[in-house]
Amino acid sequence: MPFIEESDLLDLHKDIDKAQIINERLLDQIKFKNKDLRKIKLQRNILLGFVGLFVIGTLAITSFTAGLSSKQQFENQSNVLFSLDSLDVIRARIDNLKKQNQELSLVKEFYLAKEFLNKEKIYSVQVKSFVDNNVTLASEALTNTLFVKTNPFYAYSFGNYETLEEAQKLRKFLVQIGLEDAFVASYIDGQRVKIEDPY
Repeated sequence: MPFIEESDLLDLHKDIDKAQIINERLLDQIKFKNKDLRKIKLQRNILLGFVGLFVIGTLAITSFTAGLSSKQQFENQSNVLFSLDSLDVIRARIDNLKKQNQELSLVKEFYLAKEFLNKEKIYSVQVKSFVDNNVTLASEALTNTLFVKTNPFYAYSFGNYETLEEAQKLRKFLVQIGLEDAFVASYIDGQRVKIEDPY
């Protein structure tokens, strides 16, 4: 059985911990952006309601005063011009809100894509299997390791990769440091699908 140096194992765990921390930060950012998106949508709806009421009010005032004398009509025209300037400000605010909504949509799409990938096939490099489940090689906090029951064994794997090539690179490295029995397997929803070609 090949032997892995403790320092190499610690380095692998450190890399995995760093990846987990980055994932947690990204998820926190996504949650924060989702809250902002909800606030912006609410603000946009309220703003559109006010704009609608403002336009209806302006039209009502304009039509009410249309029958008055020419002096009053001139004063109404001044009010309408002032209202049009206010509408330009409101339009600029709406355009700004649309841009923010597009940015938040990108964050939401990233979050949905990540959820979708959890249901897709991933590749991992199995390094060992045990008959008993009393092996504590990996902490449950490590997100880049798998500890899967494959009857009658418990399999221990490194890495969660989207492509076979990435997993094959890790396997090659592990073989170079002495884990010659390492192989690449594909998983869907935590269940092994098949053992992949090592090259």
